[in-house]
Amino acid sequence: MKKYNIEETDRLDKIVSRLEKNLSRETIQRMIKSGEILVNNHKQKPSYKTEIGDIVTVEEMQPKEVDLKPQEMPLDIIYEDDDILIINKEKGIVVHPGNGNPDGTLANAVMARCKESLSGIGGKIRPGIVHRIDKDTSGLIIIAKNDNAHINLSNQIQKRNVKKTYIALVRGVIKENEATINMPIGRSNRDRKKMAVSKNGKEAITHFKVLKRYKEYTLLEVKIETGRTHQIRVHLSEIGYPIVGDEVYSNGKNPFNVRGQMLHAAKLVFKHPSTKEEVSFEAPLPKYFEEVIQRLEEYE
Repeated sequence: MKKYNIEETDRLDKIVSRLEKNLSRETIQRMIKSGEILVNNHKQKPSYKTEIGDIVTVEEMQPKEVDLKPQEMPLDIIYEDDDILIINKEKGIVVHPGNGNPDGTLANAVMARCKESLSGIGGKIRPGIVHRIDKDTSGLIIIAKNDNAHINLSNQIQKRNVKKTYIALVRGVIKENEATINMPIGRSNRDRKKMAVSKNGKEAITHFKVLKRYKEYTLLEVKIETGRTHQIRVHLSEIGYPIVGDEVYSNGKNPFNVRGQMLHAAKLVFKHPSTKEEVSFEAPLPKYFEEVIQRLEEYE
């Protein structure tokens, strides 16, 4: 247990992030909510304004026992070392267990491959999971194999230093060659399972560039500054160019009979948690995605 005598007034989560530089802001907020960080021996909210003389106690993080069944599943490994595992996830695979998906997830498969060498910071059902991509989005995802790597990568994501590039096929022909969508995203008031552009939402910034225009479709390169839930899907739908195959944010059927959005996490750039050198990883488009593009080329 660490104890700090506070000498300034600020949000509790900001104060602790300055005191505990090895903890990400996300981790700190979780610890505050769970009571692992207390103020004067009382539980507070992350937004609590500290007072001079407050005593803040921080439980030292211990590796958590992972309560997840290892399941042998084929994994497309792009890269692996003692700190990180880079996987090219197939469309249709859920990243970690949740409602309706108790097993058969990427986390189960990673447990089977890595055994004991995984970060426990993500909790019992998210071992090593630093970030996520939607079930029906394919592409690159980073797995942390130890706690130090997890903390380092979480901090990079928090500071927007992890560069993510996606390829998307949208319905409609976009006139602009490049554009930025800056619209806040929050839970939909009409359907709590969906996200929506909302003035009360969190900041969300998406950049896109046209790679190819077809008769009724556009192929895009998309980069995101923020990582809001369903961000790319919501933003592109909001401006009138929904992603082909998106069963949630597109109200029209596609003639290609693809299930799930044609969105692929194609590239990741970040600093390696141990070497501190910039590393870059790429994953080719899935076969079905290539086949749809080939069909579009033939229609030209």
